[in-house]
Amino acid sequence: MRTPSDERLTPDIVDAPKARNASEPAKSCAERRCILSGEPGARDALLRLAISPADNAGVCHVLPDPNAKAPGRGAWIGVSRAELETALAKGRLKGALARAFKGAQLKIPADLPELGARALTDALTQRLGLELRAGHVVLGGERIAEQARQGRIALLLHASDASEDGRKKLDQAWRVGRDAEGSGERGIVLPLDRAALSVALGRENVVHLALNNGAAAGRVQGALARLLHYMGGNSPALEDGDPAFSGRQDEQLNA
Repeated sequence: MRTPSDERLTPDIVDAPKARNASEPAKSCAERRCILSGEPGARDALLRLAISPADNAGVCHVLPDPNAKAPGRGAWIGVSRAELETALAKGRLKGALARAFKGAQLKIPADLPELGARALTDALTQRLGLELRAGHVVLGGERIAEQARQGRIALLLHASDASEDGRKKLDQAWRVGRDAEGSGERGIVLPLDRAALSVALGRENVVHLALNNGAAAGRVQGALARLLHYMGGNSPALEDGDPAFSGRQDEQLNA
C-alpha cells in the first residue's frame, strides 16, 4: 500500500497541546482525526485505511490497515460499521477519501465495512495468540478459577456461546480475588464464539480465557475496545485499562 508522492493532505494528525511551562512536558500527539466525523481520537482507537500500489490501470484499492503499518499517509475512521455503511452508500466516504488521498484514482470495495470488521477481529485474535505464546493467557475453567481466587487474573474473557452458569462461576471467583464481592463485576463476553477462539489460539474448545499480566490485559482490552466500538457496542470499561492499575497488577502477579 502506498500514498501518492505528490499527495498533500488535510492534516489528519492532531497537534499535541503545548506545554504550559518549560518544566511541563507536552502531551502525546498519538491522536488522529476521523475523515468522516472530523472528531479526533486516540490513534489506537481508530481504524486506518490505506491504499494499494496502483494497478495497470492506475487504480489504487482502499483497504483496512488495522495494524497501521502500511507505508504512506493513511485515512483514519472513528465511526461505527453502521455509520461507515451509510457513508459509503451516500457517497460521503468517497468524497472524504478523495480529499485524503488527493491525486489518486481510488477503488473502494463494496464490502469495505465487512473487510473492516474482519480486520479488527483478526487484530484481536492475533493479539490473543501473541499473549498466549508469551505465557500471559490462562486457559481451562479450573485453572482460571484457581488463579482468579488468588488475585492473579487481570482480565477475564468468555466466548459468546459460553454458558451462563460457567460465566457466573468464574466471574464470582474473579471478584473474590479482586476483593470486589458484591460489586457485580463480570468478565467480558467476547464477540467471538468458542470455535473462533479455538482456531485463534490453536487449542480445543476454548470457552473461557484470562490474562495473568496487567500490561497484556491492557493490550488485549485495547484491541477489543476498538472492535466493539466499530461494531456499535460498548467498549469494556474495566479498571485494568488504567495504566496505574496495570502496574499494580504486575506488582501483585510478580510478587
